[in-house]
Amino acid sequence: MIKQTILFDLDDTLIHCNKYFDIVVDQFADQMEMWFHTYHIPVEEIKKKQSQIDLDRVLQSGFAPDHFPESFVETYDYFSDLTGRIKDTDEIERLMELGRGVYGHSIEPYPFMLETLNELQADGHVLHLYTGGDPIIQMRKVTEAGLLPFFAGRIHVARHKTVDFLEALIMEQALDRKSTWMIGNSLRTDVTPALKTGIHSIFMPAIQEWSFNNVEVDAEPQGAYLTLTTLKDIPDAIRRYFSGATV
Repeated sequence: MIKQTILFDLDDTLIHCNKYFDIVVDQFADQMEMWFHTYHIPVEEIKKKQSQIDLDRVLQSGFAPDHFPESFVETYDYFSDLTGRIKDTDEIERLMELGRGVYGHSIEPYPFMLETLNELQADGHVLHLYTGGDPIIQMRKVTEAGLLPFFAGRIHVARHKTVDFLEALIMEQALDRKSTWMIGNSLRTDVTPALKTGIHSIFMPAIQEWSFNNVEVDAEPQGAYLTLTTLKDIPDAIRRYFSGATV
C-alpha cells in the first residue's frame, strides 16, 4: 500500500470538546433563569435562542475566540429587550467570563487516541492536524494533549474550514488526492470539503454533536467514504480499503 497522508480534525475527533460547551451553556441558562425568573422564560427557550445566535455568529465570522461568550451577551440582550428588564454591566461581564471559561477546560483525549496515532505513524503514514478555531487556543490543546510529536510542522488552523481552504491546503502541501484522507466528526467542515476536493474521508460521529456540524452531504465520493465509531478502527480500515476488502 502506498503510504497515505492523513489529515485529522482535533475537537471531538481526537479530544473532547462539545461536552464542555454543553456544560457551560447549562450554567448560562441557569443563571439567566435566575435573573429572569419573574418573567417565567423556560430554560429550553433560553438555550434555543443562544444556540441560534451562536450558530449565526459562526456562519458569519468563523470560530473567533469571543463568538461563544458574545452569544451569551446577545441572548441576554434579546431577553432584556423582550421583557424590559434593565441591563446590568456587571451581569454582562459575568456572562463574558463564563463563556470564555470554556476555553480553559482540561484536555480529555478520545479513547485510543495515542494508540491510533502511534500505529498510523508506525505504518509510515504522514499525519497532519487540520483544525478550526483560534490558533492560540488550539495550540494549547495540541500541546496539552501531547500531539506535537505526531503533527509538528504540519498543523493547520483555520477560522473557517471550507472547501476553498482545504483545496488551498492540498495545493500548498502538494498532496496526492488519491492517497490523502480527511478524518473528522463534522459533516459540514470535514466530510463535505474532503469529498468536494476529491480526497478520501472517514466520518467519526461525535459522542455529543453540535447542530452546526449536522448537514446533508451533497458531494459524491471519488474515493473512500467510511464511517467509523472508534479511532482504533482507522488503521485497519485504511489497510482493508486498499486491499479491496469490505470495511
